[in-house]
Amino acid sequence: MATTGMDPEIFDQFIDQLKRYVRERLIPAEADVIANDRIPDDLLDEMREMGLFGLTMPEEYGGSGMNVPQYVETIRVLSYALPAYRSITSINLGMVCSALKNSGTEEQKAEWLPRLAAGEIACFGLTEPGSGSDSAAMATTARKDGNGYVLNGSKRYITNAPHAKLGLIMARTSQEALPRNAHVSAFLVPMDSPGISVGKPDRKMGQSGSHIADIYLDDVKLPGDALLGGEEGKGFATAMQSLDNGRLSVGAASAGYAQRILDTALRYASERKAFGEPIANFQLIQAMLADSRAEIYAAECMLRDASEKADQGKAIIECASAKMFASEMCNRVADRCVQIHGGAGYLAEYEAERFYRDSRIYTIYEGTTQILQLVIAKNMLREFAAGAAA
Repeated sequence: MATTGMDPEIFDQFIDQLKRYVRERLIPAEADVIANDRIPDDLLDEMREMGLFGLTMPEEYGGSGMNVPQYVETIRVLSYALPAYRSITSINLGMVCSALKNSGTEEQKAEWLPRLAAGEIACFGLTEPGSGSDSAAMATTARKDGNGYVLNGSKRYITNAPHAKLGLIMARTSQEALPRNAHVSAFLVPMDSPGISVGKPDRKMGQSGSHIADIYLDDVKLPGDALLGGEEGKGFATAMQSLDNGRLSVGAASAGYAQRILDTALRYASERKAFGEPIANFQLIQAMLADSRAEIYAAECMLRDASEKADQGKAIIECASAKMFASEMCNRVADRCVQIHGGAGYLAEYEAERFYRDSRIYTIYEGTTQILQLVIAKNMLREFAAGAAA
């Protein structure tokens, strides 16, 4: 059943305000964010005041109570600017909020949702040095200890790990690889807990200002109420449900950034002259611009449909398809932007080069294109088998 979400008129006003904020504050600050590889504290405080960390939290917990379509549209608009701005908010809004709303106890929601809505930063710990989509290989363990648990292991490539106050950490509560991944449980872990350390932020190809790092857990003692939902064996299912929102967020980021990239390509093609006229007059340049606009439009339509279906319940195929198409599309648009710039597109002084590097990650995180192909195919085959048996 679809959720009500924010009042449509108020939402429209919010989107108009966000568009102005993106263009008047966030884009002008990009050079500073890139130079220092961090979002300035004053901008983070402004983003908190605008409620950008609490868009999806229910109103009773201090959030805006947006439904999935509203959340996805907000991420698309925000993502016209540098990816770091979405990255710092996205784990709060998508995966961790979704996991708490769907699986958390009332006490866990009351403890964490208001803090996340106010702008305390969260991270999501699933990936490990030897395990990502393969939960059977997960090495992080949660051993029962009286009424609580002791966690040991490490997590890799964890977005926002250097800044997080809360980690939603996946760990195995059974040594056996149980059916339906029932050996994996989810834990709400305060990141200042004794035994937790965070590695140095990794150097990356692009996405300046957003940070990923390893998390190390060495005999981290947690009370029993840190177990998400108070039930073992639900962690991987929770992670996968949360990934639907995460995938829509990456798809929306891809579509929003692709529009920024296309606008930049249009501006350059209109200003750059060759043979006495703007290169925008050349039909092969026009073909690249037209292909880019058509593909952005297709991605936007897919995201609207997938987000509406996700708001009504499960939409595994639609969310995976929208993320897969939008992320691949953004890479193609970024490639065309470099090509339209010609030799200038290879120079760091032009944005085209940065767009190309920033976009590359979108086909990798929240499910690589290849994993999403498997997700789509397996669910198609499952639906076909169920229909044939009926």
